[in-house]
Amino acid sequence: MEQKIQSIEKEAKSFLISSKEELEEFRLKFISKKGLIPSLFDDLKQAPVEEKKKAGKLLNDLKQFAEAKFKTSQEGLETAIHEIGEDIDLTLPVIPNKLGNQHPLSLTRYRIIEVFERLGFNLADGPEIEDDWHNFTALNFPPNHPAREMQDTFFIEKNPDILLRTHTSNVQVRLMKQQKPPIRSIMPGRVYRNEAISARAHCFFHQVEGLYVDKNVGFADLKQTLYHFAQEMYGKDIKIRYRPSFFPFTEPSAEIDISCLICKGKGCNICKHSGWVEIAGSGMVHPNVLRNCGIDPEEYTGFAFGMGIERVTQLLFQVNDLRLYSENDIRFLKQFKAVI
Repeated sequence: MEQKIQSIEKEAKSFLISSKEELEEFRLKFISKKGLIPSLFDDLKQAPVEEKKKAGKLLNDLKQFAEAKFKTSQEGLETAIHEIGEDIDLTLPVIPNKLGNQHPLSLTRYRIIEVFERLGFNLADGPEIEDDWHNFTALNFPPNHPAREMQDTFFIEKNPDILLRTHTSNVQVRLMKQQKPPIRSIMPGRVYRNEAISARAHCFFHQVEGLYVDKNVGFADLKQTLYHFAQEMYGKDIKIRYRPSFFPFTEPSAEIDISCLICKGKGCNICKHSGWVEIAGSGMVHPNVLRNCGIDPEEYTGFAFGMGIERVTQLLFQVNDLRLYSENDIRFLKQFKAVI
């Protein structure tokens, strides 16, 4: 009797349970009414009196072990099923890998680069954390200019001033310091301004600036360059206008507007109901900027321009809220999967 109990105990301990089927098999074999352990209790009734005491203790221990193993295994399987989900149907077809797509701002950035590369412009890049000289002083900003104040600029340190660049013009300064004319480059990059976030503005955005410095560069070159860019980006029927403006680093200066592609000139919140949308600022490089960078303004002239990629993208894809670009909403981003 003792040997039989020990044999069944050894078999119960070595029984592996890794699925619901094996758990049920264990129950039927050892602890069900017709299982091995209940049958041992029936045999115990027929055993001699002197065996009953010792065999009875062994049999009770075996019963407790088998029931405990069954309960522990059952809880373990239920926990595992809960973690991976109970509704998994292994007969369903495999879900194919989902391919992502480029962000609309990246698509526009590459398109802008392509247009200007065909005009002979190359790419330049610079730091997003900048000092006051490269961001303001070298660009002819006076000491009391509002852009130096906290309401427009994110300062990291003061005295000396270290800040998040407010435009990519700092790259123009570095380029003119390092390279002698002729210079023909565009500078795409991220910039920061302390602004209220709305459908038309954000505290960070992306910008592309251009610079062309050489002998005998005039305002007509600037106009034709930007007119060609607007036609390449928006089509031959696009309307463009130049408005006189003021920038410390250019003289003369002009704002560049194009006809609003979202409302077709009828008026909307993007064009402030005027039918026109500003896409760029531009002008002839100020002589003081050239001097600050070691270039003789009597020998060389140049033009510069800057545009926000978000604004260009809004008009290109008719997006009516600039905030959508940074909200990571898959429903919005996947709309650009077919854009090449």
